[in-house]
Amino acid sequence: MHKGQYEHSPAWVKVIQWLGVKALLTIVAMGAWIIVPCDHASTGALKWFQFMQTVGTFLLPPLICAWLWSSQPLSWLGLKQNVEASKSRNTEVFFCAIVLMIIAMPGINLLADWNSKMVLPECMAGIEAWMKAQEQAAMALTERFLKGEGVGILLVNIGLMALLPACAEELTFRGVVQGLIAGSGQQSARQHVAVWVTAILFSAIHLQFYGFVPRMLLGALFGYMLVWTGSLWVPIVMHFTNNVITVVAYWVIYNKGINPETVESFGTGETAWVGWLSLALTAVGVYFFWRLSRQMRSASSRMS
Repeated sequence: MHKGQYEHSPAWVKVIQWLGVKALLTIVAMGAWIIVPCDHASTGALKWFQFMQTVGTFLLPPLICAWLWSSQPLSWLGLKQNVEASKSRNTEVFFCAIVLMIIAMPGINLLADWNSKMVLPECMAGIEAWMKAQEQAAMALTERFLKGEGVGILLVNIGLMALLPACAEELTFRGVVQGLIAGSGQQSARQHVAVWVTAILFSAIHLQFYGFVPRMLLGALFGYMLVWTGSLWVPIVMHFTNNVITVVAYWVIYNKGINPETVESFGTGETAWVGWLSLALTAVGVYFFWRLSRQMRSASSRMS
């Protein structure tokens, strides 16, 4: 096989290829973890499993498929910008994206608090019990990963729970899924559909339904940032910013004996005004990027 061999294949063929590569590499990763002699219930072994699963399921499949689908795989994924007019604004764009992500975090807490109060009808009691069990299991595993003393543990957690997921999940969801749905066209309606369908899948795949809404909106924000800036690096950096702040905050909390609710509740309850202010400022920031994208497209069209 050579680079770009399936460039003109229909979208449904590419979806099958992507799912096939994804399934194969996931099985390989799980098999490699199972056959390695170790205590598979230990935190260290579970971290290795998390690493291999993320690489096999989310990181490598987009890179392999982009190589098969395009003669310029990095450009197809949005990892290489072709708009010369935007280069002078790269520093400004990334700085503002990081600030926007930080500003949005209390608002995310507010939305998460609202989402966590969700109650399903009695006829769906079984589903609700399953959802709560999934939520508790995910929280327990995350807490287990985040606990640990020493800077070494912190750096491992930053790599495993902040940097790797940011790169791998953005390559999969914004790079491949959103790219396949949006296609090669620039129709506004199709771009919107691609952003929101991808955001829903991005949130659903985490199986944490009591945080579904804020994660979906976060996914939509990442999707629009890709559309507006033309660079997948922007949502990757924002995703990493969100993750690394959480990882560092919980490392401090667990090592200093601070109540985790101190962070989780910021922007809710007595500090709900901070959450509402955060949402308002985030909306302003989103408008800024939308305006910036129009200016960049205008400058690009004048140059061409």
